[in-house]
Amino acid sequence: MMSLAETADVVIVGGGVMGASVAYHLAKKGCTNVLLLERERFFGTQATGRCAGGIRHQFGTEINVQLSKLSLPMLHRFREELGQPIDLNTCGYLFLLTEPEDVAVFHQNVEMQRRLGVETEWLDPSGVMELVPEIDPTGVLAGTFNPHDGLADPSSVVQGYVSAAGRLGASLVTGIEVNDILVDDDRVTGVVTDQGTVSTPNVVNAAGPWAQVVGEMAGLEIPVVPVRRQIVVTAPLWGLREDFPFVIDFQRSLYFHREGEGILTGMSNPEEPPGFDQSVDKAWELVHLEAAIDRLPLLHRADLANRWGGLYEVSPDAHPILGSVPELEGFFCINGFSGHGFMHGPICGLLLAEEILDGQAHTLDISPLTVDRFQQGEEIIEYNVV
Repeated sequence: MMSLAETADVVIVGGGVMGASVAYHLAKKGCTNVLLLERERFFGTQATGRCAGGIRHQFGTEINVQLSKLSLPMLHRFREELGQPIDLNTCGYLFLLTEPEDVAVFHQNVEMQRRLGVETEWLDPSGVMELVPEIDPTGVLAGTFNPHDGLADPSSVVQGYVSAAGRLGASLVTGIEVNDILVDDDRVTGVVTDQGTVSTPNVVNAAGPWAQVVGEMAGLEIPVVPVRRQIVVTAPLWGLREDFPFVIDFQRSLYFHREGEGILTGMSNPEEPPGFDQSVDKAWELVHLEAAIDRLPLLHRADLANRWGGLYEVSPDAHPILGSVPELEGFFCINGFSGHGFMHGPICGLLLAEEILDGQAHTLDISPLTVDRFQQGEEIIEYNVV
């Protein structure tokens, strides 16, 4: 076991995509006395490693679209910049719209996306069927498609950032529990772990679904709750085409995309209570699979190869909580991504590194995403949540 450093310029709590990205971007900017702490044996095995791997431009608010416009190109450059392949696949995202109110909102969202330079396509039902003749079109009123959306491998992205951060001089520790955050006179002074105490003027809360727990250690209320989501992957399906897109039946929060030679599918349970349970709810799985087969009939002949549960880190307005915390100097948040954190991990790690080292983020104005927006009544609700 490596000995824990007694001091660090920045301690990052949580080694998923957010923590790994922050560590890399800090080290890349010259701040190498960085300590990344992960409770699990390996980095990126919790929320990041259990997600569906989607990357998309199609959001309902300008700030999320801007984050995607900055983050997705970073994923396209990932192998060149960090030497790590990430199985990037621009298969496109197709949203299926079955409710008139969703059609109206998505129409406005597409106009906004195009105004920001994102060329999302609007499809009538015949256009949807031309793109995905495999689906049952019952109830489909319209669709939106962006061919530049797609998939990447979350574990490879985390490994790329961790390896590069280590090469640049950052310290990376797994199997370590953070038990407390030391505060003196409204500023951070250290982190207490089960392997010793580290003195530091800066702590980054990158704990994903456990963000509220880490906030409480510092006497802060970080409004993030964990909510279980689950996924099924099929065995290989004969005849499944390689360019099958990432399809989302929006009203049902049902999605599926190609995973190897099979299909990965998930569906959010709207009645799922907050909590840390990551076991598979077999009753909900039956509801999910019935809906999935209804929309994609070829699934009726599929064998199940794997299943798992994972956690969303949900904020009150489904937007990230990003940046410094006004009432506690040296405490920074990168939390609450509400199911779309993986795709925004690259840019948000850079933005937080800028905030820590330069005093404020300058690649993008993140002031609308600070935690105090909830006390000020300035929530910005994201409509395109799956």
